[in-house]
Amino acid sequence: MAPSSENSLGAFLRSRRERVDPAAVGLSSATRRRTPGLRREEVARRADVSVEWYTRLEQGRGGTPSARVLRSVADALLLSRAEREHLFLLVQGRRVDAPRGPAAAVVDPRFRRALDGFPHAPAYLKTAAWDVVAWNRAARLVLSDYEAMEPGERNVLKILFLDPASRKLLRHWEREAGLAVSTFRLELARWGATSEAERLVRELRARSAEFAGMWEANDVGVLGEGVKHLAHPTAGDLSLWYSSFAVDDEPGLGMVLYTPDTERDAERIRRLLGDSA
Repeated sequence: MAPSSENSLGAFLRSRRERVDPAAVGLSSATRRRTPGLRREEVARRADVSVEWYTRLEQGRGGTPSARVLRSVADALLLSRAEREHLFLLVQGRRVDAPRGPAAAVVDPRFRRALDGFPHAPAYLKTAAWDVVAWNRAARLVLSDYEAMEPGERNVLKILFLDPASRKLLRHWEREAGLAVSTFRLELARWGATSEAERLVRELRARSAEFAGMWEANDVGVLGEGVKHLAHPTAGDLSLWYSSFAVDDEPGLGMVLYTPDTERDAERIRRLLGDSA
């Protein structure tokens, strides 16, 4: 395992170590501690490894640990399922099926037909770097007017953090933004940090203090599924069920679909699109 200039592994391990409550792992909370969480020697003891070895791991030095040892470290830090996956991806690198470069500039017509198959449900395709490369009419009218944007600005995270309209559109913007950043971090490790994704992170850290803070928190997770609440300037309040699907044979490419949560939401979208009930 070669150390990186930013030592993402070390930053992640330290952030997880500092969040473990000593009392939760049977350690006395009365012990005076200069820093929050567990000490390195406490993690090493729980993982049954030497303090020297664990210290090298946090510093990004040494060889690649075995899967067994990584599981022990994950157990010692009480990592969640998503955090465990992130740890393994940071140490072992990208998956075998990770994309080797940016998505093709020309989107397969079958994907466009799939998007158009949801006329009243906003849907779009995004790459591993979360660039939006195709969308249906409902997505353009409900979420963002992708056609009016320069290609380099059609990015989920750029829109979320740099477009003031997104803050007005999303009723729970801060929560949604945090979930997006934690999911993007996990997917970066899953698919491999492409040059486009690395440039995106550098740009957002420079342009958005909120993104920088969320990124430096080193949280990982998944958006999963759930209802998102929108305050649309024309359609009014909308509740949309969010789902994300991987596209077969296109590693890193995914389809994001927002289906109306109730008939009222469906009717409001139909009116926005100018369609009859």
